[in-house]
Amino acid sequence: MSKDLQRFCRRLGLRFQHPELLREALTHRSAGSRNNERLEFLGDAVLGFVIAHELFRRFPKAREGELSRMRASLVNQASLAEIARELKLGDWLILGPGELKSGGFRRDSILSDALEAIIGALLEDQGFEACRRWILERFAARLARLEAGKWQKDPKTRLQELLQGRGLPLPRYELVSQSGPPHAQHFEVVCHLEPLAQPCRGAGSSRKQAEQQAAAQALERLSQELDKAS
Repeated sequence: MSKDLQRFCRRLGLRFQHPELLREALTHRSAGSRNNERLEFLGDAVLGFVIAHELFRRFPKAREGELSRMRASLVNQASLAEIARELKLGDWLILGPGELKSGGFRRDSILSDALEAIIGALLEDQGFEACRRWILERFAARLARLEAGKWQKDPKTRLQELLQGRGLPLPRYELVSQSGPPHAQHFEVVCHLEPLAQPCRGAGSSRKQAEQQAAAQALERLSQELDKAS
């Protein structure tokens, strides 16, 4: 193993018996046919299972829907990319010229896929138990912040349930602008809601994030209108 990879392994807190697996996990498809896509597939599966089992064990009174929302909050692309940045994983990615030029080492999708690929490589190199321990170490702080019974549904879901409960039409989300380079895009969305005279706006680094922000604003305004009417 090269000294550079040894240094990265120390940052990860790992020792690979087969360093070629780690190199493969860091190789994006733009850099060649031998890349991290298969390891990412494997890592995605084992990560989902380990987090699901840990949540099941920690929160024995939580219902299936609550457990699903907790898991989704931990293993979504943005969360995985955040962990990858904490590990400075982008500094070690092997990218093709096009991705290097466009700043692929900063892109959430590439970072999150590479993190899952490292998990897959660790599973192949050292087995499930070593993989499980490493995942739980990486997610320890995030798991500690979760509290069963206080986990709220996302704003879009809560808004939809409130409207359905009152027999009102569902909201309509409209993308009004999308700007910025691929690795740093900005989205603006409006939420049209029949009970409100003016649409609610939201912005974020993804369309989903912008829609959630618009829904949160709509939920707040709608709740105020309903309070006045009651």
